[in-house]
Amino acid sequence: MKVEVRVFATLRRYLPELGIGEPKVVDVPESTTAGELCRLLGIPLEEVKVIMRNSRQVEPDEVLADGDRVAFIPHVGGG
Repeated sequence: MKVEVRVFATLRRYLPELGIGEPKVVDVPESTTAGELCRLLGIPLEEVKVIMRNSRQVEPDEVLADGDRVAFIPHVGGG
């Protein structure tokens, strides 16, 4: 199945071929979870603060479906 992935801020270093906001289409096995997708992309799950699936926040154990749009967002600091 195919899912569309976006990474933001500091997580972009794990997919340097992508432009800002550019998606990557990834072919993954059925029943892949959001956390497994993160690991397949080489992104340490501990660096991810929020996972969005189709514009809804989900947990890493959420099972993905064909055509899902997934975004990984890191911890953000500022002041």
